[in-house]
Amino acid sequence: MVVKAYPVGMVPAMNHVNGEDEGESSLEPYVGLEFDSAEDAREFYTLYAKRTGFKIRTGQLYRSRTDGTVSSRRFVCSKEGFQLNSRTGCPALIRVQRRDSGKWVIDLFLKDHNHDLGPMGENNPPTLQRKISLATTKPVLDVSHRPRIKSVEEIGDGRPCPSGVINAKRLKREGDDMQSKVAPFAGLEFNSANDGYQFYQAYAANAGFRIRIGQLFRSKLDGSITSRRFVCSKEGFQHPSRLGCGAFMRIKRQDSGRWVVDRLQKDHNHELNYQLEVDKKSPTSSKRLLEEESGGLESEDIFNINSGNLVKRSRENHIGSDWYRVLLEYFQNRQAEDTGFFYAVEVDNGSCMSIFWADGRSRFSCSQFGDTVIFDTSYRKSIYLVPFATFVGVNHHKQPVLLGCALIADESVESFTWLFQTWLRAMSGRRPFSIIADQDKVIQQAIRQVFPGTHHRFSLWQMKAKEREYLNLMDGAFKYEYEKCIYESRTTDEFDTAWNGLLHRYGLIDNAWLTEMYQKRENWVPAYLRGTFFAGIPLNETTESFFGAFLNAQTPLVEFVSRYERGIERRREAERREDFNTFNLQAFLQTKEPVEEQCRRLYTLTVFKIFQKEVLQSYSYLGFKIYEEGPVSRYLVRKGGNDNEKCMVTIGVSNLSVACSCQMFEFEGLLCRHILRVFQILDIKEVPSRYILHRWTKNAEYGTIHDLESAGSPQELKSLMLWSLRDTASKYIEAGATSLDKHKLAYEIMREGGRKLGW
Repeated sequence: MVVKAYPVGMVPAMNHVNGEDEGESSLEPYVGLEFDSAEDAREFYTLYAKRTGFKIRTGQLYRSRTDGTVSSRRFVCSKEGFQLNSRTGCPALIRVQRRDSGKWVIDLFLKDHNHDLGPMGENNPPTLQRKISLATTKPVLDVSHRPRIKSVEEIGDGRPCPSGVINAKRLKREGDDMQSKVAPFAGLEFNSANDGYQFYQAYAANAGFRIRIGQLFRSKLDGSITSRRFVCSKEGFQHPSRLGCGAFMRIKRQDSGRWVVDRLQKDHNHELNYQLEVDKKSPTSSKRLLEEESGGLESEDIFNINSGNLVKRSRENHIGSDWYRVLLEYFQNRQAEDTGFFYAVEVDNGSCMSIFWADGRSRFSCSQFGDTVIFDTSYRKSIYLVPFATFVGVNHHKQPVLLGCALIADESVESFTWLFQTWLRAMSGRRPFSIIADQDKVIQQAIRQVFPGTHHRFSLWQMKAKEREYLNLMDGAFKYEYEKCIYESRTTDEFDTAWNGLLHRYGLIDNAWLTEMYQKRENWVPAYLRGTFFAGIPLNETTESFFGAFLNAQTPLVEFVSRYERGIERRREAERREDFNTFNLQAFLQTKEPVEEQCRRLYTLTVFKIFQKEVLQSYSYLGFKIYEEGPVSRYLVRKGGNDNEKCMVTIGVSNLSVACSCQMFEFEGLLCRHILRVFQILDIKEVPSRYILHRWTKNAEYGTIHDLESAGSPQELKSLMLWSLRDTASKYIEAGATSLDKHKLAYEIMREGGRKLGW
């Protein structure tokens, strides 16, 4: 069913407001209900709210990452949030999403309120009443469809504009009378983006509101600005004075160099101030907005219409203002319970932006398992309610371990740089060897700045999404050879040869996307990644979210903290089970090799099973010495009956240094079947200690004196020891609290330990 909301000013809309329409206005929202536009959905929800007995506001909007257009809108009860004393955090709302057809469909409807409803029919919002009262004389422009571009031949009182476009200088000469007669419309053209801004500024001053510079969009080819948004100053929720107003004007640069209004929303969700005072003096040219060579505006600049001064623009913030109050209160409570709890809030121009936090357990885990980090921003895969990101490592049981959480205010270099620097500070300055993160340029730049020397591997989900986008244009034969080139190349030289041959065969040497991906091959091609430690995180599998179904980008604020704690507890309970199994169960030996018995004593159960598989597979391989010079020998190790599966093992007999061309040890930290086969040939009975990484051993979570001393400063050493002891003590406490007998036993153990420590 498609609901048709008439343009304001027509008789049916007046009937709706008066409550006389017994058709569409009597409907109750439901998931799947369609509208011609988002404004139609708002009007429908307004009428429903009036009949039910509450008021509404425009809530968050979500934009497409492809072209920046609005893809989803939320309309909420006026008592949503806690910014004002009159608000109660009411969860009632509808969310509409734009389909490919252009229709807007309700995909989320929360009906219940947490407050008493008013008398039915008496709660029409003042802003809507005001629009209706003006409708008979001034219809609202409908720009729900992309307009035909046109020039302006006459402005205001009918005098022609010589160039056929709006010119800011002419507006200034003509004065306020002309400004009051010109309203923006779809298709209106300007000589420059600066002219567009000054025009909208003049219109806003006359209409009774102020404006800010919103998003800009750049060309993927040359980085020049292709479109700009100018928004009502009450857009967004970063500051208590902002109400999420949806009014804006967007201009787009044409091939001619001119800028045209291609999207426009004139309706506000707040009262307008017709007595608004503005500075009538024209600012000097040095104080005007700076223009780029392309005629655009610098993203750092914003014009203040009260004084004409240039001030730094406010960054966008995708975190609802309610989240700060709730989370900061939660953080303070946690810090009282956990002295190792760390949190920080980014502040920009006096406004709260991104948030980072990590409890004491996460910080201690990073001291042991922070060598490789997954920076999970998969909230960006779809429309999100909260920009929730996690830092995740891999523990000694091959399980994901939480190393910190964040809410990301905006996807800018400043935001990611602040976040990485804050994470590094919380983790005592320990930079990871490697990090898995998205390939966006802002993230790449922040990683290079904060983690120099850290190998950045692109997130697989994003790589696959881009491959689907571009490879769908290719034929099936190319896709097959493309994947074979990537996943079957064993060395970097093999990959380079296969890639160049592939592009020549299909005439794709000049393909821009393939050229860019080849330039970034060290960040995503398996042959280039195997030489870096990634704790064995698979190269061709997407990583599971740490919180799974407990917490995601759609989790509402009222459920966030409880779901967060349940998700953490689930993971840590699984880790405790593996700890128990490792110390109380023993894997069966399947060979008589001394290295198998040695590693069973040292490795955790999960890691030992991986090593044991390599030991068993080594019996299927043959080894041949093909080179020897002094103490260095080289062996060709190939699988029996399969000449294609072979590797080269180089070993220094004097100091037992060894390396294999498969690079399993470099990538995962475990010796491969090829090296183990050479050990058997040379009758080497034990794995050299340098090839048994402490992070994979049973005692990895406790650290060692050597590991702690390598932390750095005495303060860092003390912090690591405190976290280690606190974690162990908490396990005694949890086990001792299960029964009275265990309590007595745990108490005696701690008393005995206390006597040995001298207290």
